[in-house]
Amino acid sequence: MRKTVTLGLLMAFAILSISATHKSPEAGESINFFKGSYKDALVEAKKENKLVFIDAYTSWCGPCKLLKQNTFTDKSVIEYFNEHFINVSVDCEKGEGPTLASKYNVNHYPTLIITDKDGKRITFTVGYIQPDDLLGFGKYGVEKAPASASL
Repeated sequence: MRKTVTLGLLMAFAILSISATHKSPEAGESINFFKGSYKDALVEAKKENKLVFIDAYTSWCGPCKLLKQNTFTDKSVIEYFNEHFINVSVDCEKGEGPTLASKYNVNHYPTLIITDKDGKRITFTVGYIQPDDLLGFGKYGVEKAPASASL
């Protein structure tokens, strides 16, 4: 029982520490997520010759909320992801979310996926990650993409 309580307190402290050390951006500043369907996002990716970044989340997921609050609002993340990707954020329990979760075998949240402009998965990661790690993930996806997939 003590170990469970101690572990819970340590996790809560870690989450609060992450939130407290994060520099808040301007109000509303975040990765620019595409407004529209996933199919439309793929059309836009082809048009702009970009890869697709998918944030697969659920409304009840704590790490998903932290990702939106702490990582997607980092200025270097915003710049890199808006430049290289068509960004899609999808609630995997609503609308087209369950279909996309099935297509990409999403079983844990958050799951972050990079696809080519045709929707073929290039890479993915699961769980909360810090801004620097997300940048590394994005750069890895760009490097791993076939030459015809993106600039």
